Amino acid sequence: MKPAEFYQRDRFLQPPALTPDYKTSVPRSPRLAMLSLQGSMSEITGPTFGHSDIDTIDNDLIRNYAKTGDPVGERIIVHGRVLDENGRGIPNTLVEIWQANAGGRYRHKKDTYLAPIDPNFGGCGRTLTDDQGYYYFRTVKPGAYPWRNWVNNWRPAHIHVSVFGTSFSQRLITQMYFEGDPLIRQCPIVNTIPDPRAIDHLIAPLDMNAAIPLDCLAYKFDIVLRGRRSTLFENRLEGN
Repeated sequence: MKPAEFYQRDRFLQPPALTPDYKTSVPRSPRLAMLSLQGSMSEITGPTFGHSDIDTIDNDLIRNYAKTGDPVGERIIVHGRVLDENGRGIPNTLVEIWQANAGGRYRHKKDTYLAPIDPNFGGCGRTLTDDQGYYYFRTVKPGAYPWRNWVNNWRPAHIHVSVFGTSFSQRLITQMYFEGDPLIRQCPIVNTIPDPRAIDHLIAPLDMNAAIPLDCLAYKFDIVLRGRRSTLFENRLEGN
């Protein structure tokens, strides 16, 4: 049986590629209209990542880079499901995350923020969803950090999330924010999103039912790939 084509994208949830208040979008935005291509067999099917590519602690950012002890910061669980446009879980999907440490600094040579590097925190993790599309990470809550968009802008605490599809050619990237953070609505990047519904889809609510007493708080972040309730993906600005 030939695989069915994907549902058409909702092009009205996404911000335009050119949003001058987010200054780096000016040099990075295309000057010509993007092309709309019909999905071929190479996008719908293809080789994917398997369990042999994943280490047993890749999804535990508290342990997977630790050298002399646990990293500093508020210990949290981030969990949820990767869902299709009909609300069905998508199994065996590679989910990757990367983030700043509890002080708001990335382990990257170009990050010059004055917060210290945590020697026990690498800031990267990955996992495969289970048969029901469920994924799970343990990490520390990232800190906010300043950036020179305007004179005094700060990025809210966030975690970058990458999801691979049914082949290596498919990859969607988004950012997860935390419920109750006042910096979310002040962020120029967040405010490029024209539809408040789409912003709400990027905010993970506190989930006390998944928290571990005396250990970790938990936040639930479901990732919906398409449809009206789709998660906003930053590398697909022409649609979701």
